[in-house]
Amino acid sequence: MTTLALTPSRILRSEWHKLWTLRSTWITLAITSALTIGFGLAIGATYETGGGDGDVDTVLLVLIGMQFTTIIIGVLGVLVTAGEYSTGMIRSTMTAVPRRLPVLWSKAAVLGTVAFVLILATNFVTFTLAQAFLSGTDQEASLSDPGIVRALVGNAAGLALVGVMALSLGALIRSVPGSIGALIGGVLILPEIIASLPYDVIADAGRYFPTKSLDALTTAHTTADMASPGASLLALSLWTLATLTAASLLLKRRDV
Repeated sequence: MTTLALTPSRILRSEWHKLWTLRSTWITLAITSALTIGFGLAIGATYETGGGDGDVDTVLLVLIGMQFTTIIIGVLGVLVTAGEYSTGMIRSTMTAVPRRLPVLWSKAAVLGTVAFVLILATNFVTFTLAQAFLSGTDQEASLSDPGIVRALVGNAAGLALVGVMALSLGALIRSVPGSIGALIGGVLILPEIIASLPYDVIADAGRYFPTKSLDALTTAHTTADMASPGASLLALSLWTLATLTAASLLLKRRDV
């Protein structure tokens, strides 16, 4: 009987198959695309010059559905890890890969890649369709305009990082409800409350919180109160890396 060697590519392939065999994956990804495109079309079809939104960045306006898709992608990330703990499948997974860490890293790589590719394609479709309605308004833009493509790509990268961050929270907390609560309360809402405090130091730091960084990445023309796209991507990457590192350390120390 031939025993197959446990290689990184085989672990990646295993996590790829597990992700795509989950019904929740198909549902959440379909909802992500549907909401993004739906809100983009609704904004484009109802927008009128002089309605008060002329100062809103075009890409941020068209991709307004990300307010919901951020949570949806986060929930998918949580299910990828915490979902295995709730079903008990994690025991079989860790038995097959005793070193444990390659499993977590493979899950992060697979989810991050899938989320980035899907959201990127959705963003370009949404922008193109919405601009068919926005032609002739003060929000008219094209892909060749400065910052547009960068913002569409930046949004996809930012949401993919949020998904990996949520995946890491799922590995840390090991509970689907607890992890979703930590994502929404601790990552998406609490930083917004802290950033609203009337202190200059907090206001400056608040520009690098996850949600603010995502907004800056989704903006074609950043404003004075935003961090630069490069700094925002770095900040969001560091938040994700810190969460993934914490999950990796605890995964090695704790029993399954």
